[in-house]
Amino acid sequence: MIQDILPHIFNNSYRSDAKPDEDSRIAVFKDNRLLLKIDSLKENVDFPRLKDFKGDSKQDLTYIFSVDEEQFFLAEALCLNNYNPVFEIPSGYEFYNLRHIMEYELEPKRYMHAAFTAYHLAQWYKNNSFCGRCGNEIMKDLHERALVCPKCGNKIYPRINPAVIVGVINGDRILLTKYKTGFAHNALIAGFTEIGETIEETVTREVMEETGLKVKNIRYYKSQPWGTAEDLLVGFFCDVDGDDKIHMDESELKYAEWVSPEDIVLQPYDYSLTNEMMRMFKEGNRVWN
Repeated sequence: MIQDILPHIFNNSYRSDAKPDEDSRIAVFKDNRLLLKIDSLKENVDFPRLKDFKGDSKQDLTYIFSVDEEQFFLAEALCLNNYNPVFEIPSGYEFYNLRHIMEYELEPKRYMHAAFTAYHLAQWYKNNSFCGRCGNEIMKDLHERALVCPKCGNKIYPRINPAVIVGVINGDRILLTKYKTGFAHNALIAGFTEIGETIEETVTREVMEETGLKVKNIRYYKSQPWGTAEDLLVGFFCDVDGDDKIHMDESELKYAEWVSPEDIVLQPYDYSLTNEMMRMFKEGNRVWN
């Protein structure tokens, strides 16, 4: 999955005193696209360093995290002000939509994980300029990753949306789906947790809403941060309970079928929790038992 970057270490500790050096990596967004360098073979990806930029490039840089000893900073002036650059874009770099570049197995994987997480934080800063309680302009907290209103004291933390990925098992088959629009590859049942329900209840509800099936024996598998949707994905396997006839929600899905392991077509990249769960079933690895 995208966060599996060992032996490299991702560190999201908040550091208000962090200062960029010439080798610091800079996350620059324009219209939700990230400035990256990708080679012509679509095999390697790279973030720009501070030293790659000309001009007064140290303005409005916010430390967001580190990977090993490499520090990553968000260039807020470029992200938040409709892209009004204070320096030139370095040669060889372009703005890429993260959803599009997921079609390639880009290395190093630690930079793909960094790109997803930087996007998550950039969206949070972009969408929270004023206090939702009193309307006053907010500022960064000096002690934790939060935004605080100096007038009423309201604190805003990065938004994380809990969602489930569900592998429904029926004997030696698993339920595969395809969305009606957007994502074109095989997927599993998925959906967001709603107010007042447990995440296990989300599993039951989403399976029923999308396929009309009841489930039992809900077992946790693994979780995954998914920055492009500001999600925390939580994976579960479960068994169909009783009638296995599928009543597909045609407004959301264009395909929902029971599929044997040998017939499972995996997604073309190995970034997602969904793909790993499908692969586990395809390979006969009953990790959920």
